[in-house]
Amino acid sequence: MCTCVKRSVRCPHSCTAGHSTGAIAAVAVTFADYTLALLGLPHSYAVPLAVAAIVFHAGINYVGVRPAAITQNILTVLKLVALAVLISSGLLLAVPSPPSAAPLPPPHFAALGTALVPILFTYGGWQQTNFIAEEIIEPERNLPRALLIGVTIVVTVYLLTNVAYLRVLGIEGLATSTAPAADTMTAVLGPVGGKLIAAGIAVSTFAFLNLVILVTPRVLQAMAADGVFFRRFAELHPVYHTPTAAIVSLAVLAVLLTLSGTFGQLVDYVTFGDWIFFGSTVACLYVYRARDQAPRAGFGVPGYPVTPALFVLAAAFVVFSAIASNPRNAAFGAGLIGLGIPAYLFWRSRP
Repeated sequence: MCTCVKRSVRCPHSCTAGHSTGAIAAVAVTFADYTLALLGLPHSYAVPLAVAAIVFHAGINYVGVRPAAITQNILTVLKLVALAVLISSGLLLAVPSPPSAAPLPPPHFAALGTALVPILFTYGGWQQTNFIAEEIIEPERNLPRALLIGVTIVVTVYLLTNVAYLRVLGIEGLATSTAPAADTMTAVLGPVGGKLIAAGIAVSTFAFLNLVILVTPRVLQAMAADGVFFRRFAELHPVYHTPTAAIVSLAVLAVLLTLSGTFGQLVDYVTFGDWIFFGSTVACLYVYRARDQAPRAGFGVPGYPVTPALFVLAAAFVVFSAIASNPRNAAFGAGLIGLGIPAYLFWRSRP
């Protein structure tokens, strides 16, 4: 989510482009890993396959919104079916894993923050809805509703999935597994189950790639139309009516990030940047309400000022945990964010 609330506010939206390209790269690598496991091919093909997936979706979105929307609808249905099969198999068909004999390590508060980094990446994606706010009917009412319902569904599915993992694999098995979904389904339904869920996750990640490549270029196009980004990005293709320059540029950046690191590194880059901007966005509520000097100032928030403060503190905790767990990856993520500063200063200085 960008710190702008209205398109008339001059912000280059570098946070949107940065975290979106990083998310595309991270999920493309996941897609490649599960696809290769499904086909029995060596991991050395992961990066080329991830790059091919990005190029494929960029091509679909290049030729029109309708092909991209149809692709998204089909993949979403397949993804939900795969998740339903995984959860029901783990909870209803599996024999519970025996409890571990090894004593659990004492709880460590700092470790909680480190563990939250990939978890919050899993919960991410809700901010993509904001990119199409102008096209939503009654966004003041329907956008918050969509966010609340969507996040609730994601949290429920995520927790049920992890319950299924723990029931089948146990704590030790889950800790050592690099593909817990496939291992869970293999334990319950045999090799066929492992292949089935590997296909489901491949479809799920494939759908995510299509979604981000569909919505993010529209932000870049809107920025250019407002005069806060390269004018070329505001132009639509004369035949396909799509922001082709934005689509191609986003795909190129995502490919470069895919070539730069592993899934874990990419997740660190994305989550570190995401939560800096999520926290700063919510902190802006205090600025807007103080500036407008009105009781609600057009920005009503349940529980204000306590709830925004809790969110900002949680965001800060995640950011500092990301730094503590891997300073190198956090520094790289900060560098990616820093690339947007010259662009911001340039367009801010323009009349």
